[in-house]
Amino acid sequence: MKADVFNAKGEKTGKVDLPKQFSEAYRPIIITRAFNANISNNYQHHGTDPEAGMRKVTELSKRRRKYRGVYGAGRSRVPKKIISRRGTHFNFVGEKAPHTRKGRIAHPPKTAVIFEEKINTKERLLAIRSAISATTNKDLVIERNHSIENVSIPLVIEKAQDLKKTNDVKKLLEKIGLKEELERVSEKKIRAGKGKMRGRKYKTKKGPLFVVEKDCSLLKAAKGLQGVETIPVKNLNVTILAPGGVPGRLTVWTSEALNLMNEEKLFTGEKK
Repeated sequence: MKADVFNAKGEKTGKVDLPKQFSEAYRPIIITRAFNANISNNYQHHGTDPEAGMRKVTELSKRRRKYRGVYGAGRSRVPKKIISRRGTHFNFVGEKAPHTRKGRIAHPPKTAVIFEEKINTKERLLAIRSAISATTNKDLVIERNHSIENVSIPLVIEKAQDLKKTNDVKKLLEKIGLKEELERVSEKKIRAGKGKMRGRKYKTKKGPLFVVEKDCSLLKAAKGLQGVETIPVKNLNVTILAPGGVPGRLTVWTSEALNLMNEEKLFTGEKK
Protein backbone atom coordinates (compact mmCIF):
# COMPACT_ATOMS: atom_id res chain seq x y z
CA MET A 1 0.00 0.00 0.00
CA LYS A 2 1.29 3.43 -0.97
CA ALA A 3 0.46 6.92 0.26
CA ASP A 4 1.08 10.45 -0.97
CA VAL A 5 3.84 12.38 0.81
CA PHE A 6 3.65 16.12 1.45
CA ASN A 7 6.35 18.45 2.72
CA ALA A 8 6.01 21.00 5.51
CA LYS A 9 4.76 23.57 2.96
CA GLY A 10 1.87 21.36 1.93
CA GLU A 11 3.39 20.43 -1.45
CA LYS A 12 3.16 16.90 -2.78
CA THR A 13 6.63 15.38 -3.13
CA GLY A 14 5.98 11.75 -4.02
CA LYS A 15 4.76 8.45 -2.64
CA VAL A 16 5.90 6.11 0.13
CA ASP A 17 5.31 2.45 0.95
CA LEU A 18 3.35 2.01 4.16
CA PRO A 19 4.47 -0.51 6.80
CA LYS A 20 2.73 -3.89 6.92
CA GLN A 21 0.78 -2.80 10.02
CA PHE A 22 -1.48 -0.82 7.65
CA SER A 23 -2.58 -3.95 5.77
CA GLU A 24 -4.22 -5.64 8.79
CA ALA A 25 -7.84 -6.74 8.33
CA TYR A 26 -10.57 -4.48 9.71
CA ARG A 27 -11.94 -6.07 12.91
CA PRO A 28 -14.44 -3.75 14.63
CA ILE A 29 -15.34 -6.28 17.35
CA ILE A 30 -11.70 -6.62 18.46
CA ILE A 31 -11.30 -2.83 18.42
CA THR A 32 -14.36 -2.37 20.64
CA ARG A 33 -13.14 -5.05 23.05
CA ALA A 34 -9.72 -3.41 23.38
CA PHE A 35 -11.30 0.03 23.80
CA ASN A 36 -13.54 -1.20 26.64
CA ALA A 37 -10.54 -2.83 28.33
CA ASN A 38 -8.58 0.42 28.10
CA ILE A 39 -11.23 2.71 29.54
CA SER A 40 -12.10 0.22 32.30
CA ASN A 41 -8.64 0.79 33.77
CA ASN A 42 -9.43 4.50 34.12
CA TYR A 43 -12.36 3.84 36.45
CA GLN A 44 -11.77 5.21 39.92
CA HIS A 45 -13.20 3.01 42.66
CA HIS A 46 -15.51 4.74 45.07
CA GLY A 47 -17.96 3.77 47.76
CA THR A 48 -19.92 5.06 50.73
CA ASP A 49 -19.01 5.02 54.40
CA PRO A 50 -20.17 1.66 55.82
CA GLU A 51 -21.93 3.54 58.64
CA ALA A 52 -23.57 6.18 56.42
CA GLY A 53 -27.23 6.53 57.40
CA MET A 54 -26.84 3.99 60.22
CA ARG A 55 -25.73 6.22 63.08
CA LYS A 56 -29.16 6.80 64.67
CA VAL A 57 -30.87 4.74 67.35
CA THR A 58 -34.09 3.57 65.70
CA GLU A 59 -35.03 0.38 67.56
CA LEU A 60 -38.79 0.14 68.08
CA SER A 61 -40.38 -2.67 70.07
CA LYS A 62 -43.27 -4.57 68.54
CA ARG A 63 -44.28 -6.08 71.93
CA ARG A 64 -47.34 -5.23 74.10
CA ARG A 65 -46.83 -2.67 76.94
CA LYS A 66 -43.15 -2.28 75.98
CA TYR A 67 -41.59 1.14 76.63
CA ARG A 68 -41.05 2.98 73.35
CA GLY A 69 -43.15 0.45 71.52
CA VAL A 70 -45.49 0.73 68.56
CA TYR A 71 -47.87 -2.09 69.49
CA GLY A 72 -51.47 -0.91 69.15
CA ALA A 73 -50.44 2.67 68.43
CA GLY A 74 -51.49 2.58 64.79
CA ARG A 75 -47.99 3.42 63.60
CA SER A 76 -46.08 1.87 60.73
CA ARG A 77 -43.16 -0.33 61.66
CA VAL A 78 -40.63 1.81 59.84
CA PRO A 79 -37.45 2.39 61.93
CA LYS A 80 -37.88 5.76 63.69
CA LYS A 81 -35.87 8.09 65.87
CA ILE A 82 -37.31 10.27 68.63
CA ILE A 83 -37.70 13.97 67.92
CA SER A 84 -39.38 14.84 71.27
CA ARG A 85 -41.50 13.21 73.95
CA ARG A 86 -43.85 13.91 76.85
CA GLY A 87 -43.84 10.98 79.23
CA THR A 88 -44.60 7.91 77.17
CA HIS A 89 -45.85 9.90 74.20
CA PHE A 90 -43.17 10.11 71.52
CA ASN A 91 -42.86 12.18 68.38
CA PHE A 92 -41.07 9.98 65.88
CA VAL A 93 -39.57 10.53 62.42
CA GLY A 94 -38.51 7.81 60.02
CA GLU A 95 -34.76 7.12 59.92
CA LYS A 96 -32.22 4.53 58.78
CA ALA A 97 -34.47 2.75 56.26
CA PRO A 98 -33.55 3.33 52.58
CA HIS A 99 -36.78 5.15 51.71
CA THR A 100 -36.56 7.61 54.63
CA ARG A 101 -34.98 11.04 54.84
CA LYS A 102 -31.26 10.76 55.69
CA GLY A 103 -31.58 6.99 55.58
CA ARG A 104 -29.01 4.57 54.22
CA ILE A 105 -28.67 3.80 50.52
CA ALA A 106 -30.33 0.54 49.52
CA HIS A 107 -27.48 -0.73 47.34
CA PRO A 108 -24.48 1.60 47.69
CA PRO A 109 -21.41 1.35 45.42
CA LYS A 110 -18.72 -0.92 46.79
CA THR A 111 -14.98 -0.47 46.36
CA ALA A 112 -14.45 -4.23 46.28
CA VAL A 113 -16.15 -4.57 42.88
CA ILE A 114 -13.67 -5.28 40.06
CA PHE A 115 -14.44 -3.20 36.98
CA GLU A 116 -11.14 -3.67 35.15
CA GLU A 117 -11.35 -5.87 32.07
CA LYS A 118 -8.40 -7.92 30.89
CA ILE A 119 -7.32 -8.49 27.31
CA ASN A 120 -4.63 -10.73 25.86
CA THR A 121 -1.49 -9.03 24.55
CA LYS A 122 -1.94 -10.50 21.06
CA GLU A 123 -5.54 -9.29 20.96
CA ARG A 124 -4.50 -5.82 22.08
CA LEU A 125 -1.81 -5.58 19.40
CA LEU A 126 -4.22 -6.93 16.79
CA ALA A 127 -6.74 -4.24 17.78
CA ILE A 128 -4.11 -1.49 17.41
CA ARG A 129 -3.09 -2.76 13.96
CA SER A 130 -6.73 -2.99 12.91
CA ALA A 131 -7.37 0.57 14.14
CA ILE A 132 -4.29 1.74 12.21
CA SER A 133 -5.56 0.14 9.00
CA ALA A 134 -9.00 1.70 9.58
CA THR A 135 -7.40 5.16 9.32
CA THR A 136 -6.71 4.37 5.63
CA ASN A 137 -10.35 3.55 4.85
CA LYS A 138 -11.93 6.74 3.57
CA ASP A 139 -15.49 5.48 4.07
CA LEU A 140 -14.82 4.82 7.77
CA VAL A 141 -13.21 8.24 8.20
CA ILE A 142 -16.19 9.97 6.59
CA GLU A 143 -18.57 8.00 8.84
CA ARG A 144 -16.85 9.68 11.79
CA ASN A 145 -17.97 13.01 10.24
CA HIS A 146 -14.45 14.13 9.26
CA SER A 147 -14.49 16.62 6.36
CA ILE A 148 -12.16 14.95 3.84
CA GLU A 149 -14.14 14.97 0.60
CA ASN A 150 -11.21 16.23 -1.49
CA VAL A 151 -8.39 14.70 0.56
CA SER A 152 -6.51 11.50 -0.24
CA ILE A 153 -5.75 9.41 2.82
CA PRO A 154 -3.62 8.28 4.52
CA LEU A 155 -1.79 11.60 4.90
CA VAL A 156 1.99 11.45 5.25
CA ILE A 157 4.07 14.59 5.89
CA GLU A 158 7.85 14.84 5.97
CA LYS A 159 9.83 17.26 8.15
CA ALA A 160 6.69 18.40 9.98
CA GLN A 161 8.15 17.63 13.40
CA ASP A 162 10.25 20.81 13.26
CA LEU A 163 7.21 23.12 13.24
CA LYS A 164 7.28 25.31 16.35
CA LYS A 165 4.30 27.65 15.95
CA THR A 166 0.62 26.84 16.10
CA ASN A 167 -0.04 29.13 13.14
CA ASP A 168 2.41 27.13 11.00
CA VAL A 169 0.60 23.89 11.89
CA LYS A 170 -2.72 25.48 11.01
CA LYS A 171 -1.42 26.67 7.62
CA LEU A 172 -0.03 23.19 6.90
CA LEU A 173 -3.36 21.51 7.59
CA GLU A 174 -5.18 24.04 5.43
CA LYS A 175 -2.77 23.49 2.51
CA ILE A 176 -3.28 19.72 2.53
CA GLY A 177 -7.06 20.20 2.33
CA LEU A 178 -8.21 20.15 5.95
CA LYS A 179 -9.52 23.70 6.21
CA GLU A 180 -13.14 22.54 6.52
CA GLU A 181 -12.09 19.99 9.13
CA LEU A 182 -10.51 22.71 11.28
CA GLU A 183 -13.68 24.78 11.02
CA ARG A 184 -15.75 21.75 12.05
CA VAL A 185 -13.75 21.02 15.21
CA SER A 186 -13.53 24.69 16.21
CA GLU A 187 -17.12 24.56 17.46
CA LYS A 188 -17.61 24.30 21.21
CA LYS A 189 -21.05 23.65 22.65
CA ILE A 190 -22.42 23.73 26.19
CA ARG A 191 -23.39 20.31 27.45
CA ALA A 192 -27.05 19.66 28.23
CA GLY A 193 -27.47 18.18 31.69
CA LYS A 194 -25.79 18.02 35.06
CA GLY A 195 -22.36 17.60 33.48
CA LYS A 196 -22.17 21.39 33.47
CA MET A 197 -21.82 21.23 37.26
CA ARG A 198 -19.25 18.45 37.22
CA GLY A 199 -16.30 19.92 35.40
CA ARG A 200 -17.37 19.04 31.85
CA LYS A 201 -19.42 22.04 30.79
CA TYR A 202 -18.30 22.11 27.15
CA LYS A 203 -18.42 19.51 24.40
CA THR A 204 -15.77 19.53 21.64
CA LYS A 205 -15.19 17.39 18.57
CA LYS A 206 -12.28 15.12 17.73
CA GLY A 207 -10.14 16.43 14.89
CA PRO A 208 -6.94 15.30 13.15
CA LEU A 209 -4.39 13.20 15.02
CA PHE A 210 -0.66 13.80 14.40
CA VAL A 211 1.54 10.73 14.88
CA VAL A 212 5.20 11.69 15.35
CA GLU A 213 8.41 9.76 15.92
CA LYS A 214 9.28 11.10 19.39
CA ASP A 215 9.04 14.18 21.59
CA CYS A 216 9.38 17.22 19.32
CA SER A 217 8.27 20.83 18.95
CA LEU A 218 5.16 19.74 17.02
CA LEU A 219 3.73 18.22 20.21
CA LYS A 220 3.42 21.67 21.77
CA ALA A 221 2.67 23.59 18.58
CA ALA A 222 -0.44 21.53 17.76
CA LYS A 223 -1.91 21.96 21.26
CA GLY A 224 -3.12 25.42 20.33
CA LEU A 225 -5.60 24.01 17.80
CA GLN A 226 -8.86 22.78 19.28
CA GLY A 227 -9.58 19.14 18.46
CA VAL A 228 -6.07 18.45 17.12
CA GLU A 229 -3.99 15.94 19.07
CA THR A 230 -0.41 14.71 18.77
CA ILE A 231 1.15 11.48 20.03
CA PRO A 232 4.47 9.62 19.65
CA VAL A 233 4.07 6.50 17.55
CA LYS A 234 5.17 4.20 20.39
CA ASN A 235 2.30 5.46 22.55
CA LEU A 236 -0.44 4.66 20.03
CA ASN A 237 -3.46 2.85 21.45
CA VAL A 238 -7.02 2.03 20.49
CA THR A 239 -8.46 4.78 22.71
CA ILE A 240 -6.85 7.56 20.68
CA LEU A 241 -7.08 5.86 17.26
CA ALA A 242 -10.76 4.98 17.75
CA PRO A 243 -12.34 7.48 20.18
CA GLY A 244 -15.49 6.06 21.70
CA GLY A 245 -14.61 2.68 20.23
CA VAL A 246 -15.47 3.94 16.72
CA PRO A 247 -12.54 3.38 14.29
CA GLY A 248 -11.62 5.62 11.38
CA ARG A 249 -10.09 8.70 12.96
CA LEU A 250 -8.46 11.17 10.58
CA THR A 251 -4.73 10.61 11.16
CA VAL A 252 -1.73 12.53 9.82
CA TRP A 253 1.48 10.47 9.88
CA THR A 254 4.99 11.88 9.78
CA SER A 255 7.46 10.02 7.59
CA GLU A 256 9.77 9.63 10.59
CA ALA A 257 7.02 7.84 12.53
CA LEU A 258 6.43 5.43 9.66
CA ASN A 259 10.14 4.66 9.44
CA LEU A 260 10.31 3.93 13.17
CA MET A 261 7.22 1.74 12.97
CA ASN A 262 8.78 -0.24 10.12
CA GLU A 263 12.24 -0.57 11.68
CA GLU A 264 11.13 -1.62 15.16
CA LYS A 265 8.14 -3.65 13.95
CA LEU A 266 5.82 -1.88 16.38
CA PHE A 267 2.55 -3.55 17.38
CA THR A 268 3.39 -6.77 15.54
CA GLY A 269 4.64 -8.77 18.51
CA GLU A 270 7.83 -9.53 16.57
CA LYS A 271 11.30 -8.69 17.74
CA LYS A 272 13.33 -6.30 15.63
